[in-house]
Amino acid sequence: MKAITITKYLKNISILACILFTTSSMFAQDEEETKPKFSFSGSVDAYYRANLNAANAGENYVAPGSSFAQLPGFALGMANVIGAYEGEKVGFVADLVFGPRGTDAIFASPMYSATGNIVNQLYAYWNVSESVTLTFGNFNTFLGYEVISPVANFNYSTSYLFSYGPFSHTGLKADFALSDDFSLMLAIMNQTDLTEFNPTGQYAYGAQLGYSDQYLNLLIDNGSFEVDYTGGFNLSDSFFLGLNAAYFSGDEADGIGNFAGVALYPQLAASENFSIGLRGEYFAETDGFGAIGSSPDPGFDGDMSVFAITLTGSATIGDLMIKPELRLDSASEDVFVNADGEVMAGLSSFVLAAVYSF
Repeated sequence: MKAITITKYLKNISILACILFTTSSMFAQDEEETKPKFSFSGSVDAYYRANLNAANAGENYVAPGSSFAQLPGFALGMANVIGAYEGEKVGFVADLVFGPRGTDAIFASPMYSATGNIVNQLYAYWNVSESVTLTFGNFNTFLGYEVISPVANFNYSTSYLFSYGPFSHTGLKADFALSDDFSLMLAIMNQTDLTEFNPTGQYAYGAQLGYSDQYLNLLIDNGSFEVDYTGGFNLSDSFFLGLNAAYFSGDEADGIGNFAGVALYPQLAASENFSIGLRGEYFAETDGFGAIGSSPDPGFDGDMSVFAITLTGSATIGDLMIKPELRLDSASEDVFVNADGEVMAGLSSFVLAAVYSF
């Protein structure tokens, strides 16, 4: 009887220990799931660029009138370092950039360039509910198909549409998940490109309506406004078609012109580690709005258009992407210069980029 009693006692102790262990594991798992998470990520990129029909050094060196990947020979992109804290209800993102691409992305920090401002994004957010999120601070623009980070773009060089639109905003925005398919964003921000503080006392207003990864964007900035459509479609398991179209109307009182354009992004996944994509873009501006609005012709009125085709391959090796790229820009005016200093309307160039993400 004693032996049986001891056996039953030990058996009960074992069952109790299992229950306690299982219960503590469940509590530990729940605690782990609700524990705030800190993440550290980013990228580095570098490239080689060469003109095929123009000079690659000296005073006659030229590049497309779009942003990034403009430097000759072996050149640096940027180092991007992102720290993020994700709590159950609140969190923040601190996104810092270093290097030529980073400097271009923040316009050399127009208000505090002398102090070496390197902030690409810096914002805090509050998940008010499952369907409402408030974001306060400096965040990248909601307009356009392309973004600043080369990791998220298929093509390494960027489009005219992306280059002419704002890169970042500083203000307050509210995101609403209206349903599984519909979303809405409303924002009040400093005027375009005033990302450190507001020296004018005037504000810009933004809105975005989304439906199944298709987005209609609106930006109203004093006397100017921009309407932008961004979207894409998976036409098959391996073929994707992206689309971006925009129209900008400038403030005539400030002498700001208009621009409009459309870009198509067909992309084919040839294998698990290699894809090929094409960007075909038509872009037009009036009144010499920006970088392509110049010509040696004294009778030039500032109205110009450009058609650009960019063919990019993307090979993935672990966390490294190798991107060879051929680009052809054809303008309606002679805005480029060949090696002999003669003006011409077309420019062909080659880029080989390496992008590592972590």
